[in-house]
Amino acid sequence: MTRSQEQAMDTARTFEDMMWVPVQFYRSIGEDIYAHRSKSPLRSLLLKIYLYAGFINFNLLVIGELVFFYNSIQDFETIRLAIAVAPCIGFSLVADFKQFAMVHYKATLIRLLDELEEMHPKTLAMQRAYRMPDFERTMKRVINIFTFLCLAYTTTFSFYPALKASVKFNFLGYETFDRNFGFLIWFPFDATSSNWVYWIVYWDIAHGAYLAGIAFLCADLLLIVVITQICMHFNYISMRLEEHPCEPHKDKENIEFLVWIIRYHDKCLTLCEHVNSLYNFSLLLNFLMASMQICFIAFQVTESTVEVIIIYCIFLMTSMVQVFLVCYYGDTLIATSLQVGDAAYNQKWFQCSKTYCQMLKMVIMRSQKPASIRPPTFPPISLVTYMKVISMSYQFFALLRTTYSSN
Repeated sequence: MTRSQEQAMDTARTFEDMMWVPVQFYRSIGEDIYAHRSKSPLRSLLLKIYLYAGFINFNLLVIGELVFFYNSIQDFETIRLAIAVAPCIGFSLVADFKQFAMVHYKATLIRLLDELEEMHPKTLAMQRAYRMPDFERTMKRVINIFTFLCLAYTTTFSFYPALKASVKFNFLGYETFDRNFGFLIWFPFDATSSNWVYWIVYWDIAHGAYLAGIAFLCADLLLIVVITQICMHFNYISMRLEEHPCEPHKDKENIEFLVWIIRYHDKCLTLCEHVNSLYNFSLLLNFLMASMQICFIAFQVTESTVEVIIIYCIFLMTSMVQVFLVCYYGDTLIATSLQVGDAAYNQKWFQCSKTYCQMLKMVIMRSQKPASIRPPTFPPISLVTYMKVISMSYQFFALLRTTYSSN
């Protein structure tokens, strides 16, 4: 462990520290989660203009992808191109819908973050009591891996064609510079007619890809941070319940403690409902699109050249890891909320008064309906959901391979 890491461990971490990565990435595309706290109205206005201009440009590119897809499915000879662009369309639509959900439910998001910040343990001693360093360590590893994969996908798709053309033109003696783009998009004009048109369009596409990647990434990073915090609070409730001595001659203190636990538990459950309001529909679309994306990407991997396989393998890993992380944190949320009931039962409640036992029974009964992330028409998200998404993707993939081979 380095000296800087040791010093960081000896300093209390604020809620803003936990939120730093998603907040900074969001600001890079113009989305300021804490705009309501900004002391510079001009800066907030400029960020908002940048955000809306970026999304207008991005959605024009998505329309171009949709037109390209429609044109490609008209002829069986070009159906492969439609399959190649389909995962990118799915990714773009999910990124769009996630950002729309963030904007539409901005008031809920602000309320959720403000309440989490209020509940955040402020002192170093409290943070150790909450086992916050353990939760934060796992969260950082997950964030680093997922951020790397998501940015690797958008970077390789955006810059590989230009890098390949530059190497061939400058180092391998090719006479012409291949003006290709990383994404299959229809344009109402010739985007490769001249160098200046090509590079303007190229960087326009690169910015659209970055914006989509960040919108897709940050919604999930925000979910990871929020669920980590809520799980930390559920875990703390469980620890306090198990450690409570339940001394029979201190019935007043016991009941006061349990009243505090019930209120604390109820607040955590309310936070989970805020999370569901923010994410339920976007996660529903995410899982439906992920099944199709993984199917189409897997098809590209099995039917393409080596360089295309490498690029699409990064895309495939990103899609599978993204679904896994959402399901993993959904599963963790269920498990930590169920622990509250187990911890309550493991007390020496038989030494306490009847009133205390009845109140404890209510805690146990409430914890039997665990906190969870619940997309409409889906069961609560857990690792079982991940297996279902992968199974559905394989079924689509097998059907696509059979249909394509028979023709």
